[in-house]
Amino acid sequence: MNVESFVRLEEIENGLYQLVLDATDSRMNVLSKAAIAALGQTIEQLPLDRMRGLLICSAKAGFVAGADITEFCDNFAAREDTIFDYGMSVHKIFNRIEDLPLPTVVAIRGEALGGGLELALSADFRVVSDKARLGLPEVNLGILPGWGGSVRLPRLIGVDNALNWMTQGRPMKAAEALRVGVADAVIAADDQLEAAALRVLQQAVDGELDYQRRRQLKTSAMTLAEAELTMACDTATGMVAMTTSEHYPAARRIIESVRQGVRLSRAEAQAHESRDFIALAKSTVARNLVTLFLSDQQLKKTNRNLAKDAQPVQQAAVLGAGIMGGGVAYQSASTGTPIVMKDIAQSALDTGMAEANRLMLGQIKRKKMTPEAALQTSQRIQPRLDYQSFEQADLVVEAVVENPAIKRAVLAEVEQQVGAEAVLATNTSTLTVAELAAGLTRPQNFCGMHFFNPVHRMPLVEIIRGPQTSELAINRAVSYALAMQKVPVVVGDCAGFLVNRILLPYVHAFARLVMDGVDFERIDKVMEAFGWPMGPATLADIVGMDTGHHAEGLIAKAYPDRYLTGVKTPTDVLFEAGRLGQKSGAGYYRYETDKRGKLKKKSDPAVRDVLQGVISASSELSDEQIIQRMMIPMCLEAVRCLEEGIASSAGDVDIALVNGVGFPRYLGGVFGYIDSLGLADFVASCDQWQSLGMAYQPTAGLRQMAAAGQSFHAIAAH
Repeated sequence: MNVESFVRLEEIENGLYQLVLDATDSRMNVLSKAAIAALGQTIEQLPLDRMRGLLICSAKAGFVAGADITEFCDNFAAREDTIFDYGMSVHKIFNRIEDLPLPTVVAIRGEALGGGLELALSADFRVVSDKARLGLPEVNLGILPGWGGSVRLPRLIGVDNALNWMTQGRPMKAAEALRVGVADAVIAADDQLEAAALRVLQQAVDGELDYQRRRQLKTSAMTLAEAELTMACDTATGMVAMTTSEHYPAARRIIESVRQGVRLSRAEAQAHESRDFIALAKSTVARNLVTLFLSDQQLKKTNRNLAKDAQPVQQAAVLGAGIMGGGVAYQSASTGTPIVMKDIAQSALDTGMAEANRLMLGQIKRKKMTPEAALQTSQRIQPRLDYQSFEQADLVVEAVVENPAIKRAVLAEVEQQVGAEAVLATNTSTLTVAELAAGLTRPQNFCGMHFFNPVHRMPLVEIIRGPQTSELAINRAVSYALAMQKVPVVVGDCAGFLVNRILLPYVHAFARLVMDGVDFERIDKVMEAFGWPMGPATLADIVGMDTGHHAEGLIAKAYPDRYLTGVKTPTDVLFEAGRLGQKSGAGYYRYETDKRGKLKKKSDPAVRDVLQGVISASSELSDEQIIQRMMIPMCLEAVRCLEEGIASSAGDVDIALVNGVGFPRYLGGVFGYIDSLGLADFVASCDQWQSLGMAYQPTAGLRQMAAAGQSFHAIAAH
């Protein structure tokens, strides 16, 4: 990269210059190694003898999106001294900006995140657009700000505010940036941003603003009282403990880094920051989170390309107005797409509208939606007992009962009510697209669109490509899912599709552990400590034994070599006993409503008697053995899905499981987890459990990869 392909210096007037960031090969500015080098070269060659002030701005819609994360894996794999030297070289460039013998102002529109905000913090003043988003999100990648963010931000806005920004890791609005002092002015008229920043720069040049005082504040050790520092750090530690698992060490490391760094000079603090950055960058957690982020970015790019070729859904419809139908209707309407909600019973329509209204009321109470917006959302939902308006629908989601005969009849009927180009999408979770397409005259317009419950909370939507599904149908379904602010993943057609097919071996492994005499409450505690949002027994209670009984039966029938057949499982006996989980008040646990109307889970000794009939052994297993028995079947099913082409990439599987079932992010998704263990060690673990059958048997392809020393994400990257 030559200098001009990222940054250019332009003279304005009266000794004022502007440094314009404008990456010519990208739609946004990112601080790659080449970009940093270009910036450093430009700063070294500034005509200081002619300059009185410097404005730093961007020619893009955003300022700087951050460092180039595609370089992180290679950078983090380097020797520690190499990482340290590079970090200190970036500090030198930013320090050079901070130490210029003239005032500096940054104009920020759009995003100034990570390294982008760290660059902005090196200037004296920041003028931002009211639509700007500023933040240090490094904690989400398992690292801390490594280019002066943890040094400058506490000195600028105080330790408590800085720790809040860095440990939360979310972009902050312009108003919040102004409140705490990251921004010095907020400009409502976006086209006036640079002009306003120039006025601030001129005030600093004229001595009306004391830029030297601001600079001294940022470059000196802080003098706050020890009690104040302790309180700020302890408060941040308490907040992190409430919201962040021990599996994510970055937030705690940020707090300790700041605690030590604020007492140091700028040079000492930056060196300290770099050492703390290296400790996190070398961790497995950081590698996994970075890989997961890159997979997410690749999926977003793929989805954008698919949606680009689609006609946007202007009018949607949903068949079936229960909790699921109401959830789909709410999500569509709340994100701007009008939707017709049809059912054959008025009571069902009432249920669907009640669900939509309940969700809107919750949003209003949490101040996420105004009453006016709720009214507009409600008006976008048209409940009907007939097919009126269906001829205008671009896409119809079928969400009736999980009965193949009923679904086929409904789909064949609605196909006659919509236009020839309309897409039909089934929301089935247990049937295949192929079997439901049998009665359609336009199977090319039919696909799966599997929402996860509750629709408004679960990000994932599986878009299922049937044997005859056209690209038009897939592209429009992806476009609609994106419009609904969901994460679509296109998958192949098979029993269970992608996520449920991979999850059910995990559920079945739990059942086998219980049958082998391992206490289900202990299994829950082990798997929650491992990082799952809930244990498998609690998950079964939430899903419902009736749903689990039905799904497990279908999946076992589709993949009989990997499931116990002909024997009763814990799910079977709990279902027969009427212990359906939360919906009946008792499953593995007992559920009671507290004073606020919330369900509370409690142990129930009575369940032991029900389960006794399926327990055939009394196993003594370590926590690690429990984890292996739970995770291996799930991992191996993911491998099979990848090998069979049900998923397009390892990254797609990882993102689907994280967003669909809460797979622990710190593990990097299922393939990040296997890669972290090492394929050879993972295969060896599988071989220790061969007596349990095919569910624990690695595929031939996996054995070959392990023997060759390969990893899933290294291959996926090519």
